[in-house]
Parts: sequence; structure tokens; C-alpha cells
Amino acid sequence: MHEINLTNFSLRTDLLIDDYKDIDSKDYNIKKINKDIYVEDINIKEENNIYKKKKGLYKTITFKDITDKDNFNLVLKTFIEELKDMIKLNDIKEEDKCLIVGLGNIESTPDALGPKTLKNILVTRHLFQLGEVEEGYRNVSILEPGVTGTTGIETKDIVLAIIKETNPNFLIIIDALATSSIDRLNKTIQITNSGITPGSGVNNSRISISKETLGIPVIVIGIPTIIDSSVIVTNTIKYMIEKFSYDKENINNKKNKLKYKIDYRDYKKELTKEDKKYLLGIIGTLSEEELMKLVVEVLNPIDYNYMVTPKEIDFLIDKMSLLLGKGINYSLNKKYNNNL
Repeated sequence: MHEINLTNFSLRTDLLIDDYKDIDSKDYNIKKINKDIYVEDINIKEENNIYKKKKGLYKTITFKDITDKDNFNLVLKTFIEELKDMIKLNDIKEEDKCLIVGLGNIESTPDALGPKTLKNILVTRHLFQLGEVEEGYRNVSILEPGVTGTTGIETKDIVLAIIKETNPNFLIIIDALATSSIDRLNKTIQITNSGITPGSGVNNSRISISKETLGIPVIVIGIPTIIDSSVIVTNTIKYMIEKFSYDKENINNKKNKLKYKIDYRDYKKELTKEDKKYLLGIIGTLSEEELMKLVVEVLNPIDYNYMVTPKEIDFLIDKMSLLLGKGINYSLNKKYNNNL
């Protein structure tokens, strides 16, 4: 096969876990909540690292579903525990004032996670200014800076101006992210203290918002809502091979005829190279990385490597913004947490 030049291309992702391979590292830890929910902690200690991510702690909560009440509440409880842990690790005190920033464009559904989450936040700063507030509630304010394309102002400049006026002790930033893994789309929450560069997931990077640039702790919470179409094409071919492998061994399994859906992804036996080539020709002989490169080379020149989102994104954004809003309220306000 000819050499494919991808020097100007990289899969767009804001998730460290998408690229993280060294799971045996002493800086990696995994905690399983149940078979569908688990938390991975990765501590990046060097600024110049192979993952091209900023130094800091990255907590990644992975789940399969939050559309039913039981799953929603379990993911919510896990999110609260991890956010509280992140707050504690950054030496944030109970009396410290918080500014919550919802990044994104409310007019674009996949990018509306930040602004919609703000609608579920318990805002108290104005009450603290009016007089005494019952013990157990934190001084919290919110900011929806919009996007530079509509305001003409860098997000960092807006945030800096508000910080100067309100003097918060720490920031929580909420944003929709990009992922390079179809399995993580709308099924992952990343919490990090490394800061954020607005627009980086769609190759439209602005100035970084972090403790280094603002002078106060910054906790960033994000959920991936968009993905490259090249990833979907590549994963479809991969799943096709996995399904062929499962069908080959289970075609006469009578129990399968009673099942409405079969998740063949958990079936570990692989097809032989000969079977892959027989089914898909030369495509079947490529590694996942080679296949991805080929798909990118096909789609990029004709501008068909779109960034896409699921058809039910309106419903998912509402559920996820509600979960994040509730989780932040419980994590910041001791009194509010007693109601959980």
C-alpha cells in the first residue's frame, strides 16, 4: 500500500483516555462501580508528554446509559464523589467562592451542554450580598460567555473581567467535548484540573483557561457530544468483522433466536486473517490504525469527514445537563447535599 501523508491531520479529541495506552503505569488507577460504570484516574506529571495534554489530574467516568432513573442516579452519585474528590485535591475550602462558566453555543444543540447546565445551578452570590445565608450553602455565581464568533470577545477576556469584579476563589468550567471513540460518545464525563482551551475539539483553539492563566484553581467538566465521521466508518468495519466472528461460531445457537438484540462486542474470538480477507478483501487485512488512515485519506479531500452527533442529542443534552447541574449543586453545597 502507498504511503499515506497525515502530517496535517490528527483525530479530534478532548479526552485523555482516548489516547491513553499505558494502563500499567503507576499514575493510572481504575475503580469499578458496577459492570457498566467505572472511573479511571490518570495523573499527567510532565507538561511535554506523548499525549499532548496539559499537566494535571484527569478523572474519567464511563457509563452505558443515564436515560432511566436507576442508572441516572448511580452515575450522579459517582460524579458527585469524583467532583468532591477533585475539589479536595485542589485545596478548595468550604467557604471559598465559586464561579461556574458554561462554555458553548446555546443555539447549537451538541454545543449547548455548558449553557444548559447553568440553568440547573443553584446561584447564591446575590443572596450573600443581601445578607446572611444559611450555613451549608456556598457563594456561587454563573457566567455564560457565549462564543467568540457571536460576541467578538475572547472567552478568556470575558472570564478575566468577571473574575476581577467578583473575586471568586475557584472556577468550574463546563463544556461539550470531542472524542475519537464511538463507545465514549455521550457516555463519558471527564473532570480535570488541567484547564481548557475553548474550541480545541473542533480545531478552533482559543486562549487557554487554566490556573496558570487565571491565578486560581480551575476544574473543567466535559462530556463528548461530537465525533469525526471517519471514526464511525472505521468502527463500523471493525464491528462488522466482530459480528462475522460471532456469527461464524454461533450461527446454530438456538438461544440466539430468542434474543431481540445480541451484543457481539463482548465476544473475544477473532477471525483469522484469511477469513477477514475473504469477507472484506484487502480492507480486512488492515490494522485499525491503517484502516483509519485509509478512511481519512478518502474523506478529507472531499470535505466529507464531518463532525457528527447522535439523532437523539436534544434528549441526551437535557439529561446530561441535568445530571451535571445536580452533581455540582450537591458537591458545592453541604446543606444541599443533605437532600440527596
